[in-house]
Amino acid sequence: MNELYPKHVAIIMDGNGRWAKSRGLPRIRGHHAGAEAVRRLLKGAAKFGIQWITLYAFSVENWKRPAAEVNGLMSLLTGFLSANRKTLCDNKIRLRIMGRRSDLPDAVNRLLQSVEKETARFDGPQLILCLSYGGREELVHATRQIAAEVQAGTRSPDQITEKTIAEHLYLPDVPDPDLIIRTSGEERLSNFLLWQCAYAEFVFLPEPWPDFDENSLKRALDLFASRNRRFGGIVDRHGSSIVSAPDAP
Repeated sequence: MNELYPKHVAIIMDGNGRWAKSRGLPRIRGHHAGAEAVRRLLKGAAKFGIQWITLYAFSVENWKRPAAEVNGLMSLLTGFLSANRKTLCDNKIRLRIMGRRSDLPDAVNRLLQSVEKETARFDGPQLILCLSYGGREELVHATRQIAAEVQAGTRSPDQITEKTIAEHLYLPDVPDPDLIIRTSGEERLSNFLLWQCAYAEFVFLPEPWPDFDENSLKRALDLFASRNRRFGGIVDRHGSSIVSAPDAP
């Protein structure tokens, strides 16, 4: 196992619809193929020692899609969780959710809560599903909580720091991603982890998400391992500071 590989990998799983269209299939078939890619990812992540996997599964903007597709995605989500909850438990993988859970159908929320509760005792790898998630919405959520504390007199404005904001995000105990992968050749964040990605490395892969496999993952991990992460200073490849340079880009 390469010690330079990232511990937290976040993925924008793009290209399901285009994968299906290129094969003359309905879009939902692409989403089903994408679910198979998630299963492959979990196996590869365990092999390469990844501790946190964050998947952009359903954005707040995705609610604008046709109702039939949204319903199909919700059904696919419940099917995926039901089919893989034993796998999660057998491999001691903890499931966690990020996003506006109140937007989700009741049946989906009940299943999510059940699997979360069943896996909450595990202290190993974590699978984080972003559902009805948006980076800007997460920052609004954090800001409202902090504003309420200021209004209640439990915090003064001059006490608000970067740490304060980080502590009010959806999952404040989860470390920022080391690597963000986006598939299908697109090179944008699409409102994903806007706060947390400040010092993440990015890898954009040409293949659509349903074609993502262990080789795709290893290619992204190797690219990450080859980079020198400076965090605004000058550091060696292991992240140890060589020269302090706080104003460096």
